[in-house]
Amino acid sequence: MTQLNAAPDAVTALADDRVVTAPVSPEPFLLRIESTDPGLRLDQWIGAHHAALTDALRRHGALLFRGFAVDGPEAFGSAARAYSPHLLDYLERAAPRTEIVDKVFTSTELAADRWISFHHEMSYSHNWPSTLYFYGDRPSAHGGATPVASERAVFPRIPAGIRERFRRHGVAYVRNYNPGLDIPWQDVFQTTDRAEVEAYCRASHTEFTWVGEDGLRTRSVRQAVARHPHTGETVWFNHAHLWHISTLPDEVADYLLDEYGPEGVPRNAFYGDGSPIEDEAVELIGNLYQEAAVSLPWQRGDVLVVDNFLATHAREPFSGDRRILVAMSDLYVNEDL
Repeated sequence: MTQLNAAPDAVTALADDRVVTAPVSPEPFLLRIESTDPGLRLDQWIGAHHAALTDALRRHGALLFRGFAVDGPEAFGSAARAYSPHLLDYLERAAPRTEIVDKVFTSTELAADRWISFHHEMSYSHNWPSTLYFYGDRPSAHGGATPVASERAVFPRIPAGIRERFRRHGVAYVRNYNPGLDIPWQDVFQTTDRAEVEAYCRASHTEFTWVGEDGLRTRSVRQAVARHPHTGETVWFNHAHLWHISTLPDEVADYLLDEYGPEGVPRNAFYGDGSPIEDEAVELIGNLYQEAAVSLPWQRGDVLVVDNFLATHAREPFSGDRRILVAMSDLYVNEDL
């Protein structure tokens, strides 16, 4: 995994004597844009360079802003809105999060000792954000880096047979909202009204079954690959390597499978025809992401902007206090559904 340590130099058309820029890896992937003026407001600088930043994001897949004046959640939200004025709600949630200010959320609130596998945000859904924003509000003292990886480096290396199998069948995501095992459906769908949940599932081509007094099972078949709406590139785009039961610690996976079976665990991924995805395929894809990843240790005030099609992200375990904030924009609706 590449570490973020490239020396800054002028390598893009984002000319400004108050910033220096440098690609972090040779692809080039992940462009660092660093301010030499600690009073330079990021929202104003983004507004003045919007067209060039749009081009840079599509070229590099991710942009890291460092050293700018971003002094809290409100300033972060303002910077995100300078790039795209309409931020998104977090619907059909896959993990617990807290809204800090309008449309600005905490990152996944999962146990600090857990690794969060590489994924494209909400690729299990019928639509998803095209652009993601992360903010280093309180970096942890130990660990907690955000690895990011370029699909341009990963997708061509996935064996053709695996790519074709996924492309042909898609990915089926099965979720069981069992109280106490995963976040409840009321939090996922942000409602306590079953009729609203059912309407959402029908509109998103999601099968649903109410189970027992307060349980719910859903099943949805989504794409395994997607085409970038602007560059036309085909990219690996799914949640299989995050939801698949084999990515859990062995003792946890064994317990859940023994207790509930493959279709009854809190969440699992299958091929779209219902057949099991091979553990070996999931492991291979995970290894490819690890090999291609750039590890981003956070500094206070960092802002990372990610093209959700071109880059995938993860989270390393950490100890101590850590709060990374997230915003999303540019909703993409999967017309194939």
